[in-house]
Amino acid sequence: MSNLSDNSLTAIGWRLFLLTIGALISAVGVVIFMAPFNIAPGGVSGVAVILNYLDNRLPIGLMILLGNIPIQLLGWRYLGGWRSVLRTLIYLVLYAIAIDWLTPLLAGRIEVGDNVLMNSIFGGILQGIGGGWVYLAGGTQGGTSTIQRIIQVKFGIPIATSTVYAELAVILLAGAVFGWEGALYAIVSLFVGGIATDYVMEGPSVIRTATIITDNPDGVSQAIMKDMGRGVTAWEGTGMFTREGHTVLFVTVARHQVSDLQWLVTQQDPNAFLVIGQGHVAYGRGFAPINRET
Repeated sequence: MSNLSDNSLTAIGWRLFLLTIGALISAVGVVIFMAPFNIAPGGVSGVAVILNYLDNRLPIGLMILLGNIPIQLLGWRYLGGWRSVLRTLIYLVLYAIAIDWLTPLLAGRIEVGDNVLMNSIFGGILQGIGGGWVYLAGGTQGGTSTIQRIIQVKFGIPIATSTVYAELAVILLAGAVFGWEGALYAIVSLFVGGIATDYVMEGPSVIRTATIITDNPDGVSQAIMKDMGRGVTAWEGTGMFTREGHTVLFVTVARHQVSDLQWLVTQQDPNAFLVIGQGHVAYGRGFAPINRET
């Protein structure tokens, strides 16, 4: 078998693994932390939790799956066929099965306390972690995520805007059914989940980027390259207030190297202007290798 085929099978297996783990983690968040405390996790999952609360004969997982059928048909129609929704469909089936399988196994058997705020936070964290794994696999969590993408493609409305409207509708519904305190807990869960998803997809903030405006570019650059072992990129700039020319340096360093960078720049040019930015990960020489797998 060729290397290309091996790589393709490896990639498919890895994506299926990510989708499976993401579905299990998200399901645990709903079964243990959210559904028992009437916290709607947003989207179709939130609607399913509400329906289960109104009639416990309606399994949450099955409602999620049924609710997503028309949405994924729209995704197939407007987002480029089954290829665009296949991974999402795989996730949704696994997620729905996991919820309805875990509910009788875990619900009421794991004591997590009665603090609804803490449960909304931890439920949101697990939902976010699960969602992050799904996005890494190239899928989405379906429901409103698919609707948001369709709206963006068809009407040009930014996803951030459509997200607000879609999630707001579910939160208002949760408030009408569970009370407005329940809606506030749902907002907390959604907010924390978004942070957790970003963390899984981008990693911890372990690097810092620095922009240095200096009139001693050679001295500053040599000090950074020699003492810190970091590459430096330079270009010429003009101060728009003074109309004077300066050199702009750009360098990426590890988080623990920021104080060393500040000291070196100050030693070489006390009048330099230094801006430190926050980053998650850097790829290339001296940092993480670039992953070229497809």
